[in-house]
Amino acid sequence: MPSLAGAADASAMSPGKLPTPSSCAEHVVDGVIPSWARAGFSEPKPVMHYELASHGDVVALLWAYPLLSPPPTTHNNKILWVSRVATNGSPLLISAHRMVGSEAVGPAVQRQVAGGPGPSIINLPLAGCWHLDLRWSGHSDTMDLDYVVNRGA
Repeated sequence: MPSLAGAADASAMSPGKLPTPSSCAEHVVDGVIPSWARAGFSEPKPVMHYELASHGDVVALLWAYPLLSPPPTTHNNKILWVSRVATNGSPLLISAHRMVGSEAVGPAVQRQVAGGPGPSIINLPLAGCWHLDLRWSGHSDTMDLDYVVNRGA
């Protein structure tokens, strides 16, 4: 497992067969994270689940996969956001819309990561595909993430 200076233990990622995200256009990779996102890791080529945003300006490093809703009690839905472009310390603003096919359903859910891209716990209220509009330090990007039903809740 990768280790990140000052971050929580990555042991929340359980081994074995993982549920396959169902309805989402997410592009989660289980592999070596981008070279520009490796600061703080002890391994030269850390491997974990991650998703690169549509324009490639930010990556979501998923310390727990799959992401669960409702949130689990045994670990967090921890996402480390790493920006490839310069930041100025302004917050990372996330506007998440749950999607059914190509249609947004229900109201947008707002989340914020103080200080800009960095460690976060991002819990969303329902399982399903979520389209995230990301804004930080004058930059913007998007990605889809799937939150799987937490059967242990």
